[in-house]
Amino acid sequence: MQVSETESAVQWVRLYVPQWPERPSIDLVNELLRRLGRWRSRLLANTFVRHHGATILQGPFAGMAYVSQATEGALIPRLIGSYESELHPYLERFSQDGVEVVIDVGCAEGYYAVGLARMLPNATVYAFDIDPAAREACAELAARNGVSDRVVVGAEFGPTSFEAFAGRNALVIMDTEGAEDDLLRPDLSPALAGMRLIVETHPTAPNRAGVTERVRERFEPTHRVTKVLQGPKSTPLPPWFDELGHLDHLLAVWEWRGAPTPWLVMEPKGA
Repeated sequence: MQVSETESAVQWVRLYVPQWPERPSIDLVNELLRRLGRWRSRLLANTFVRHHGATILQGPFAGMAYVSQATEGALIPRLIGSYESELHPYLERFSQDGVEVVIDVGCAEGYYAVGLARMLPNATVYAFDIDPAAREACAELAARNGVSDRVVVGAEFGPTSFEAFAGRNALVIMDTEGAEDDLLRPDLSPALAGMRLIVETHPTAPNRAGVTERVRERFEPTHRVTKVLQGPKSTPLPPWFDELGHLDHLLAVWEWRGAPTPWLVMEPKGA
């Protein structure tokens, strides 16, 4: 018999809390809080799907058929349209720049790959992920949205792989949990000098301290670099949230980040 979200959360709490020492640390209590927050977030996502279906409600990808189970991360902010809203102005601006190619490294189930294929009808999106389940989900999402002919799904992507797109009007989207440190090497891939990039950095990932500044320094000779921090959300919530408490309003736009993951938005100086 399939275990419900609530039963699964209760089982975890029953196993987790008895292991605590007499004086549990802040980290232990924080992990409990985050786990319960993710549980409630998933319940809110299930309720959203019952009301609206798995369709993105607003934002730059409004109307996109999405998934009812994410391969990673919080689902309901994506469905509401508040997810990474800090990047929406840059996506809108870049969409006016005649982008021919999108290179999405760490595509997961295809939120950006498929969303940008819909947003940029003249662009081809190359989506990469080392997780086979993510690649399968991305391909399925592209088919569901009628953009399979412009979303090319691949696995491995290395620091010199950008050279295959040299000379193209390209936008790079990258979220690789710290591997941006290894992949973004302008010294190994000169084609990067002409590309626009939106990169989520992960300075608290293992052995990645200082990655945000290292990547910035590599690109400052050729790009205008803007560091973007996560901010408060002002995206309107569906009317049925009026019957829910304020904590649910907060959890609906919570993106499950355990620590700051600043973005670097980088535009070629000649653009």
